[in-house]
Amino acid sequence: MSACVPTHEDQPHSPPPGRRRGIRIAGADFSASISVFLIALPLSLGIALATGAPLQAGLVAAAVGGLVAGRFGGAPLQVSGPAAGLTVVTADLIHQYGWRTTCAITVLAGLAQLGLSAMRVARSALAVSPAIVHGMLAGIGVTIALAQLHIVLGGSPQSSAVANVQALPAQLADLHPASITVSALTVGVLLAWPRLPGRTGRILRKAPAALAAVAAATLVALAAGLSLDRVDLPSWSSHALPELPQGPVLGLLAAVLTVTLVASVESLLSAVAVDKLVAARKDQDIQIPRARLDRELSGQGAANVVSGALGGLPITGVAVRSAANVAAGAVSRHSTMLHGLWVAVAALLLVSVLDLIPLAALAALVMVIGIQLVNVVHMRNVQRNRELLVYVGTLAGVVFTGVLEGVAIGIALAVAVALHRLTRTRITLEEQDGVHRLRARGQLMFLAVPRLSRLLHQVPQGSDCVVELDGSFMDHAAYEALHDWQVAHLAQGGTVEFTGGSGVPIAEPAEPAMGSNTCCRPWTPWRNHHCGAPAEQPRTQGRTTDKQWVSSRVQGGQLASGLSSFQRHTAPHVRGELARLAREGQQPSQLFLTCADSRLVTSMITASGPGDLFTVRNVGNLVPLPGEEGAEGQDESVAAAIEYAVDVLQVESITICGHSGCGAMQALLSTPDAPETAGAPAPQATAQATAETTSRASQSASRTTPQAGSSPLTRWLRHGRPSLERMRSRDHAWARISGRLPADAVEQLCLTNVVQQLEHLRAHPAVARRLAEGRLELHGMYFHVGEAQAYLLASDGSSGGSSGGLSGSSDEVFNRVAPTAFEESRA
Repeated sequence: MSACVPTHEDQPHSPPPGRRRGIRIAGADFSASISVFLIALPLSLGIALATGAPLQAGLVAAAVGGLVAGRFGGAPLQVSGPAAGLTVVTADLIHQYGWRTTCAITVLAGLAQLGLSAMRVARSALAVSPAIVHGMLAGIGVTIALAQLHIVLGGSPQSSAVANVQALPAQLADLHPASITVSALTVGVLLAWPRLPGRTGRILRKAPAALAAVAAATLVALAAGLSLDRVDLPSWSSHALPELPQGPVLGLLAAVLTVTLVASVESLLSAVAVDKLVAARKDQDIQIPRARLDRELSGQGAANVVSGALGGLPITGVAVRSAANVAAGAVSRHSTMLHGLWVAVAALLLVSVLDLIPLAALAALVMVIGIQLVNVVHMRNVQRNRELLVYVGTLAGVVFTGVLEGVAIGIALAVAVALHRLTRTRITLEEQDGVHRLRARGQLMFLAVPRLSRLLHQVPQGSDCVVELDGSFMDHAAYEALHDWQVAHLAQGGTVEFTGGSGVPIAEPAEPAMGSNTCCRPWTPWRNHHCGAPAEQPRTQGRTTDKQWVSSRVQGGQLASGLSSFQRHTAPHVRGELARLAREGQQPSQLFLTCADSRLVTSMITASGPGDLFTVRNVGNLVPLPGEEGAEGQDESVAAAIEYAVDVLQVESITICGHSGCGAMQALLSTPDAPETAGAPAPQATAQATAETTSRASQSASRTTPQAGSSPLTRWLRHGRPSLERMRSRDHAWARISGRLPADAVEQLCLTNVVQQLEHLRAHPAVARRLAEGRLELHGMYFHVGEAQAYLLASDGSSGGSSGGLSGSSDEVFNRVAPTAFEESRA
């Protein structure tokens, strides 16, 4: 078997037979788990206190969230546990149904999440307006802050936000100095900790601010001997477990729906936010997979089932702890799972230490978290997008009525705002320097047609008019009004120009109907053009003049027709950019060397525009070695173009692009002294196809290649002989496309030719000099015409600086270009 074909016996990356790989935990995951644990421990107790649940319930939820959601969730670095977003919902459920029934509701909500995951509807949660989500969280934050303020002042919270506000004057009249002192110390440390200056501050800031605040308040309370209510964790033997739900069925269903909705939306949005944090992280040595939202929803559901069954709080993804996990350098889900393990160990072994924490310190901590949920940055973003009404309405609804009712109010307001924007169009008409400007802001629908027609008829006959359409939709009625007025205005000697919101000219509004005389695409072949054809063709002697028109185009009118189409449809859009390039000169960043084949449209396959590519085309995308081009009196156009691009234009990269079905490669294969492809190291599975392809190439080349041995084409193709020799040589691995072998000998030679011409390119002095300076990159590319698919060479064809090319141990693989970034496609 050839050396270039992998064998099943040689699998160096597989584990030895009979040995199982153990669990390996990275050091970054271990340290990150400690940081997250230190944040989660006081927050879990504080959230349990805010809901009125047993304090152990917060620890149970934190441990289960880390172990279960961390193991089965779809976001590896997301940390789950009890969250402030569910505090108000849980407190209402405990007040209405009791703690044990609330645990059963948590189990049912988890089952509902599992069902939603099976239906793969996780992405639908992202369709909720951000104004609704941020308004909901802000309303929850206000409710939490008002409730915890009473504990901070030394009292007890009421059952609702309104009741807490009403009871606040009486609470202010009955202050408890000890609680206020501990709470003020907690808030002060919490806010000042991230701003500690100096080297000592940098060392201290490694400890989480929440842990430092609670620890400082606890130490001060113990040292001063303050009489305060403290954490009281009862024996685990008396821990309350769920019971069968009791209460009205509709009420219980609404409770399950509320927990499911809030927990799912918050978890999924947190997972998306974690993806953004991971993408922005500077160290990208380890690739973290993106969140799989449906799997994340199932992991959250499983965690809620387990947490509710064990007497824990509802669980959701927590953005604060997840952000801390990413910032601490976590690289896998092991950090999340370890944090859950540490919480479980602390809940079992550190009960005596936790019992020292004053409740006022936990209340102050949760109060600050609630205030932080009212995010000023979110409010500015919402206001910038003109959705402040939705935000405020949702916030007020959550505070005064409840979470589910507040979200419903927010959705209703969002729908009303959307309908208002859809139907509200502002149309103005003004005159500037003799030009009448009609501006239409918003969507042009039939409701706006009366105002549009009235202003259009105020434009004087024969005048110049600019119509500015600043919207994304125009219905048929508005189109008809604009089109009819345009036809009449042009007939009266006037001019009409349509522009977008930025003033850039756009095409005239055209009705999207079949058979309409619309403009062809820029890549439409001439034979498929219809924009230059007459709308109606009269019949002559039983035959249409369409055939006569096509015949005239075939005889030489195609180029003129294409130029006319460019002047009519494309030139108005590119005239400004071309004028800039004419003033500033060309500054391309790429030299693109490819074949002269008519099927390769470089601007189309590279999505480039004027001034982007310095393009050189020849038969076979060949790069003669230095000195070979002019050896027999031929021109040195390729070498001159390379020198000009590298030394004068200072391009940053050079790409050599081959393509499928290249006629030059077929001609090379059919030359009498071409190497026998049967002797090449082709796999046996492709030997027959190789022979058949060589035969077809020989027949094709006999029709297209000049028979004279000294013809210009024959002399030019000698620069492709090294590619043939490379393909025949056993010192080089065969170039191939990732995932499959070449289809035939022609494709094999097309791929090999790209690699060989890259080596020729490196031999040019200007290229070698810029490569040595590190200021130039070389790329190999293969375009499959039939598939309309581009492939990029995984390396630049270099061989460590040697001139012999790549060794046989290296693969020359062309990877398929996906709709992603360039570097990701080369990786």
